[in-house]
Amino acid sequence: MAQQALPAGMTVPRKRAMFGLLDADGWAWAGVKAAVWLVVILLMLGYIPDRAYYLTVNRTLDLGVLAWSPVNFCPPDNETLPCPAPVGAVVPWHPSPEQLALPAARTDGAAVQVGTKLIYIGGSDGQTAQSTVWVAETVSVGNFDAWADGPALPEPRANASVLAVSGTIYVIGGLDGSGAPTATVYSLTPDTQTGEIGVWTTVADLALPEARAGAAGAVASDGILLIGGDGPGGPVATTWKSVLDDKGALQAWAPEADLLQAQADGNAAVIGDFVWLWGGRDASGPVGAVQRGSLGLAAAEGLPVNEGEGKVLQWAISDAANLPTARSDAAGWSANGTLYSVGGRDAAGPARELYWAIPTNGGDIPQWSHLDVSDLPNGLAGSSPLVTGPNVILVGGETAEGAVRMSARANVAPQGPFFQLGLVGATVPGLKIDGEIGQQLGYLNAAGAGTVNFVILLLIGWGYAHKEQARGMIHRVLRR
Repeated sequence: MAQQALPAGMTVPRKRAMFGLLDADGWAWAGVKAAVWLVVILLMLGYIPDRAYYLTVNRTLDLGVLAWSPVNFCPPDNETLPCPAPVGAVVPWHPSPEQLALPAARTDGAAVQVGTKLIYIGGSDGQTAQSTVWVAETVSVGNFDAWADGPALPEPRANASVLAVSGTIYVIGGLDGSGAPTATVYSLTPDTQTGEIGVWTTVADLALPEARAGAAGAVASDGILLIGGDGPGGPVATTWKSVLDDKGALQAWAPEADLLQAQADGNAAVIGDFVWLWGGRDASGPVGAVQRGSLGLAAAEGLPVNEGEGKVLQWAISDAANLPTARSDAAGWSANGTLYSVGGRDAAGPARELYWAIPTNGGDIPQWSHLDVSDLPNGLAGSSPLVTGPNVILVGGETAEGAVRMSARANVAPQGPFFQLGLVGATVPGLKIDGEIGQQLGYLNAAGAGTVNFVILLLIGWGYAHKEQARGMIHRVLRR
């Protein structure tokens, strides 16, 4: 008897990934695979050789997208700064050795660098303006040698505005031996080829329209600015500018927009389209005021563009931008787009605090920052700042005991962490091989990494094209 066959079973439907979008034979899955392999090829032939080069020449190397990092390790050169150091922070100050002290105590002088020469000009011994000039030679990065006598000024000057433009030093105004403001301008052009310092000359064409001392000087792209200061009757609100001609010579002073309030013994710097004036004093004493001048905004006065270009057309103030506390005769400078103010004098005498601010491109100061570890060891006013290499050097000044000979140095470019571990990336130490040797080794490492990765990609391609042979080879290797 014939046996009855079993009935047909139920057909099991095939599961379709992502509603069929990622079917093995579909275009979507093919596109995903193509995108993944494109990323792999870019990493192996572009990113990894690039990282191999910078691993050779850089101090650190970033891998992946670091984003926020909960793990940070900073080099000991940053000393007691937080890790990572805040943008604009200054490494703690260190007094220079006795061998680098000025030959005599000075305050309210001016230090400037031209080529490899550091020059300290005039100043007061605490009582009377002096005509002495001292010169030191730079040594390595941000250091200098002992001071030696240089060419004396034609007359004593203290609290003058000193600016270096196109290799020439200008001493503008200042107090004379009797303590009165002056209108003279002296210039000196050291020869950077021979090392000769030269001699001072009186620039009669640049004589000020009125006597000034304690004015804030700033170098602009087309000349120099002299802002505020003390006139014969006390603090003034004037702004004068001397423009460079086609031959690089400064022209006679011309008035520009007045300050909104008189300010002397402040500091000034040009950053982008703005000139900043911070700190100083008015007729009542030290102030924390910050004033901002707009450069080249011709529409503000309805001037043709060529006439308004580069001019200080208006000043503005904002209480939110003011220094945290009033300071007069502070050491102020600008570096890396940041404004600094350290020391100075308030109602209690010479101060220690250092403040810094980073103006925005739109001309705002979000805040002034402060770290206790970056304050001076002692209160100091009337010191002259000198930015050389990564360091700023404060030369001379006056403490509660009087004028001093010493200088102090700090690094304004603290290093970033040498190791960071973030959620999707890391920073690791690099080899940092300097010079031409480092460059050549970096190129070799990049070429080697690219070549090895290219061979790996070729082997992967062969394996995909010959799957059976590849599986057999892998099986034989695993059996061993």
